[in-house]
Amino acid sequence: MVVSTTQLSSQTGQVRRDPPPIRAVADFESFYRAEYRPVVGLAYALSGSRIAAEDIAQDAFLAAHKQWDRVAFYDKPEAWVRRVVSNLSVSFFRTRVREASAIARLKSRGEYLPELPEHDAAFWKTVRALPKRQAQTLALHYLEDRSVAEIGEIIGCSPSTVKVHLHKGRASLARKLGEAGDAS
Repeated sequence: MVVSTTQLSSQTGQVRRDPPPIRAVADFESFYRAEYRPVVGLAYALSGSRIAAEDIAQDAFLAAHKQWDRVAFYDKPEAWVRRVVSNLSVSFFRTRVREASAIARLKSRGEYLPELPEHDAAFWKTVRALPKRQAQTLALHYLEDRSVAEIGEIIGCSPSTVKVHLHKGRASLARKLGEAGDAS
């Protein structure tokens, strides 16, 4: 027996129609391809940042993918993704406002970077070019006036290893800065 979508109710004598079949979007990949570009456009319009727009869109599609078993059956899953983008954009904007306020508070306290005299620029540039541990030990020793033991605790090595890094770093500095002094 074939059942039609319309049936006659035996109690009321009225025609009863079955609800239309539930439709799901074919697959997430097709949905993503069709909606990605306009969703990024919406995110850009709301955030004002191309980079943030791509991140927001990706986060929205990730949320859709995680819930695809449910979202696929919505009448308009594209509207759901756009709502997520709208909410994420508001969060992004609020975060930027908080960051700007924090930066303004830091600036009002004065400059937070240490003063490095202009004539020391070549020295610190040379320090930054040294191997990582040598640069770290020299910076901690000369900039912060840390002891060998403190430097060892900070970078996670023994005091004797710190002494080796200081010795090699100083030797490299003397050689490199001496060469730079000879060239002038």
